[in-house]
Amino acid sequence: MSEPVVLVEKSGAIATVTLNRPTAMNALSRDLRLAIAETFEALEADADIRVAILTGAGKAFCAGLDLKELGSDKGGVNAAAGDKDPVTSIGQFSGPVIGAINGVAITGGFELALACDVLICSENARFADTHARVGILPGWGLSQKLSRAIGIYRAKELSLTGNFLSAQQAQDWGMINRVVTAEELLPVARKLAEDMLSVVPECLPAYKKLIDDGFAESFGEGLKTERKVSNAANKAVTPDAIAERRAGIQSRGKEQTG
Repeated sequence: MSEPVVLVEKSGAIATVTLNRPTAMNALSRDLRLAIAETFEALEADADIRVAILTGAGKAFCAGLDLKELGSDKGGVNAAAGDKDPVTSIGQFSGPVIGAINGVAITGGFELALACDVLICSENARFADTHARVGILPGWGLSQKLSRAIGIYRAKELSLTGNFLSAQQAQDWGMINRVVTAEELLPVARKLAEDMLSVVPECLPAYKKLIDDGFAESFGEGLKTERKVSNAANKAVTPDAIAERRAGIQSRGKEQTG
């Protein structure tokens, strides 16, 4: 019996999702694309899971669409476009998704990384947008997300050349949160997930949605969205609840600042 193409490990409220085609550099076959989509749909339906970590088995995070499979498919890229979209399914998970980028994230793999809310990279991570070298255009958001993450000029440099971006350069450009050693990658991602789980529970998905909704709008409209959402939500917060949480915030601040 063959190994599943996606592995899911649940620990408390955290689910670690591992792309599991290591001998193919976790290339996005039709089966893997479907499995990613269905996995995140199932996690969204699981009330116990509030944070997800996405990583890859072996040396690669994800090498993009499986070009060998596409080359033998009479429908080609059009057939792939008709499949269930894993990036959309990741985006519909209401909790934070932490990308633990363990190796190369190329083209479709780059798009999977950009679907995450936070990116922690090992020193072995590299990114490349090779759409133009394959002769296709992106359809999972890369052409719009990348320019918003690193600026339009840097995005054009990457996408119009297909050149690789190192983990350190990605951090310097503000595209990722931090670079750690390969051994530290998953422990750091899990610690970050635990930090997220320590906030007021209902705030975690609500604040993520507020950031995402506002980011998709103009600055002025985003401010209006924030005011509307916060006015409605904050009415339910009592002075007693704030007073109770204040001590915890002060204690955490002392721990983190020494």
